[in-house]
Amino acid sequence: MHAVTAASRPRMPIALYALTAGAFGIGTTEFVIMGLLMQVATDLKVSIAAAGLLISGYALGVFAGAPLLTAATSRMPRKAVLVALMVIFTLGNLACAIAPDYTTLMIARVITSLAHGTFFGVGAVVATGLVAEDRKASAISIMFTGLTVATLLGVPAGAWLGLQFGWRATFWAVTAIGVIATVVIATLVPSDRGDATPVAFREEMKSIAQPQVLLGLLMTVLGFGGMFTVYTYIQPLLTRITGFADAAVSPILLVFGVGMIVGNLLGGRFADKRLQPALLGTLLALALVMGLMSFALHSRWAMVLFTGLLGAAAFATVSPLQLWVLQKAGAAQSLASSLNIGAFNLGNAMGAWLGGLVIAHGAGLTALTWIGALVPLSAFAVALWSIALERRQNRNASSLALRAGECA
Repeated sequence: MHAVTAASRPRMPIALYALTAGAFGIGTTEFVIMGLLMQVATDLKVSIAAAGLLISGYALGVFAGAPLLTAATSRMPRKAVLVALMVIFTLGNLACAIAPDYTTLMIARVITSLAHGTFFGVGAVVATGLVAEDRKASAISIMFTGLTVATLLGVPAGAWLGLQFGWRATFWAVTAIGVIATVVIATLVPSDRGDATPVAFREEMKSIAQPQVLLGLLMTVLGFGGMFTVYTYIQPLLTRITGFADAAVSPILLVFGVGMIVGNLLGGRFADKRLQPALLGTLLALALVMGLMSFALHSRWAMVLFTGLLGAAAFATVSPLQLWVLQKAGAAQSLASSLNIGAFNLGNAMGAWLGGLVIAHGAGLTALTWIGALVPLSAFAVALWSIALERRQNRNASSLALRAGECA
């Protein structure tokens, strides 16, 4: 797609909201299982920890599928790629709805997940190509608003459907969402015109192998790894520790969703103004929220408040992390963007695994928040390291240029 200027296109074109619709569908299927863990575990006769692995399996499928599908579709028109991925997503959710056992459900979840990373990776590149230079982070945040609205509306609605009609009804509903999102994207996203010549995969890998890109991916894994250490097990935390009834989980997830929307949009605005402070500030805020949440576990009003703050702090990091990787990747933006989505989901899987490990080894649900806080704190340290490395490289480049000028 052609590069744009502020004068040549609307600041936020309607095609951007078509991408948001696809993000809503994918976000719903990724996160809704968290509100269904206990129903799935009971119906399929597995433990809560085993049910939590359905989240890890999905996340690992995203991590593996993102680079593979991005490479395989690199010469295809981006619109065609997005539509094809939504078809995979829809069929995968249909398979989840009719899965007869735990193994089949896991396989169906993994199939569904294959579309996720490449959709958001390619979608982020398309989104930034639709707007002017000073609105790129905001464009990313608007596309990712689909994820936040999915948490605000899709996940609580899915949890309610699961409670009233069984968890399979939720996946039937998500299948219908997938059909609608596919039609919207096919209708509203413009066809590709004059896309840049595809970069050879070997050259893309050279760009990805740069230290700044790799450190950016590591920040993403650690940032979201901490959040999912807590959020994966939010249902048992709320019911077994704080003392809420099962029926209260859906309304509380609405609070988390509101926080996600606010944090996501603020993170995009901050990143458009000053990327480095936004990156550092959002990662530190996420660690602080989870650390302080440890003191709120036994207070109902405080737990509702911190559930909302957790959503805000976590999704404030999305646009800074995504834009950081895009800026450092050079010509390999599609692959880097997809890999960063994979990194988000590797963090998802790592968090679910870490939380399950904490529970299984006797530390209990109450230990999840302070252990989770340590993970984004390490991401903050990596960000400091990356920024220091970049400044050193810039000083060295300036020194070389100065010496070259003196010699001339």
